[in-house]
Amino acid sequence: MARPNFWSLIAIFTWALLILLLFLPVGSVLTSSLYDRAGNFSLTNYATFISEPRFFTAFINTLVVGAGGLFGALLLGSIMAFCISRFHIAGGRFVSLLAILALVSPPFIGAYSWIVLFGAGGLVRGVLRDMGIAMPPIYGLTGILIVFSLKFYPYVYLLVSGALSNVNRSLEEAAEGLGLTPLQRTMQISFPLVFPALTAGGLLALIHAIADFGTPRLLGRGYSTLATEAYAAYSAEVGSNMSMGTTISVILIAVSMIFVLLQRYMSRRNVYHGNLINKPNKVRLRGWRNVVAHVAVYTIALCGALPVIISVIYSFRRTSGPVFKDGFAFQSYERIIFNLGDVVRNSLSFSGASVLLIVIVGTLIGTLVARRTTISTSLLDGAFMIPFVMPGIVIGIAYIAAFNTGAIVLTGTAAIIVLSIFIRRLPYSVRTTASSLRQISPSMEEAAVSLGYSPFKAFLRVTVPLIVPGIIAGGMLSFVTAINELSSSLVLYVGSTMTMPVRIYLLILDGDFGVAAALATILLAISGLAVYIAFRFLGRNEQALL
Repeated sequence: MARPNFWSLIAIFTWALLILLLFLPVGSVLTSSLYDRAGNFSLTNYATFISEPRFFTAFINTLVVGAGGLFGALLLGSIMAFCISRFHIAGGRFVSLLAILALVSPPFIGAYSWIVLFGAGGLVRGVLRDMGIAMPPIYGLTGILIVFSLKFYPYVYLLVSGALSNVNRSLEEAAEGLGLTPLQRTMQISFPLVFPALTAGGLLALIHAIADFGTPRLLGRGYSTLATEAYAAYSAEVGSNMSMGTTISVILIAVSMIFVLLQRYMSRRNVYHGNLINKPNKVRLRGWRNVVAHVAVYTIALCGALPVIISVIYSFRRTSGPVFKDGFAFQSYERIIFNLGDVVRNSLSFSGASVLLIVIVGTLIGTLVARRTTISTSLLDGAFMIPFVMPGIVIGIAYIAAFNTGAIVLTGTAAIIVLSIFIRRLPYSVRTTASSLRQISPSMEEAAVSLGYSPFKAFLRVTVPLIVPGIIAGGMLSFVTAINELSSSLVLYVGSTMTMPVRIYLLILDGDFGVAAALATILLAISGLAVYIAFRFLGRNEQALL
């Protein structure tokens, strides 16, 4: 009998991994949703979801915040991408840095920062009130859409700016010769050419908006979404029956998958090809046009980075318990050092462990997908879309449903948090590795095999050194998303496994903004360091972040 080769074993391992850490939990969610509270097989939960106004309202609200976040991200990201790629903007690199800061900061920190400025007792509202100007607080749908638009616009900006920089300028020059105005050239020539990038960036914004839990929870004030309803159902039913929470989770997965399939259909249907020659030249604007372009770019960038700025400033404010006092001090950081050091250690250790697994396993699977074109690897590539679109709150509930009883019990342990982060972020490493390898000819690896190396040894000695920069960069970017994870950790943690995002969220709910800001600043500093390391290996290619 022929022994299976190295890559066949990797394929078997990958399918086993997906079955255990993805299909089993998702299957548990689906199965749980098909049983009522009495344990009888039934579609009662789905009937309740359809008939009960609260759930229908949450479903509509989810579509509203998704569409609003998508529109805001497309509008802000497209404006910024067009200005940066087409005009000379002073400090363009600084603007990109601000966009990256907005991207790596968790959405719930953005919600907290806007509450500090425009909440019921917000700083800006207080100043305006003293001036006799009444301004409504930022709570509700308006606040959620503001946070989502400013948080997720970098997805569109980074992808579209890269695509616009590669548009063949001959096409735009020909359109100009035919009498089209600058606006007409932009809408009829430039943006259709970058339509795939627009839809890809918009999809990322949409998926993250409908999956976000922290922002609607903090800013909504009664404005429920599917993510908040799923958590509420889980919290109310933990220890007994989670069937309604799992039902909402199934609906949320279905909504996400529908949008992914719709984006793929639209991007394949509307494709315009160009080439990489005659790239556009940046125009140096004069007069009021130059002022408008700079004001637009810097307003978007600074507002997007505002959560970072606010968190840093308020982390040094003097406090008396949860109340801010005049002056600055290190009181909030002292409280972290003496009382909250365990949550910092938990975040670093959990994220580090998950990223180590992601790098090792993701590199092997990415190589398998890129180098072995079979039906099995094609199915694998498609299967990895599932954790990509699954909201964190759903992953958390799925892991509780799968690993709370039976042969494998992980609830209450650090392992369940590490594994949930691992499976959710693994697709990023797989796709990064696969993309890197598709740019490298397999002939060198084949030559090593012909010289007597085993497939594994050839992979380790020849292929891995060629993609080390991409592996390290992908690992650092996975670390950023892992250490900022809130939704799944909020469901899975116990007292001894609390992480920084969970603690920040709870501090904000308790009104302890000073310590929350200090802990958020530490989290952002760690994230910023990881992004800097990633940039060093990516050659400062911002688009590679995605």
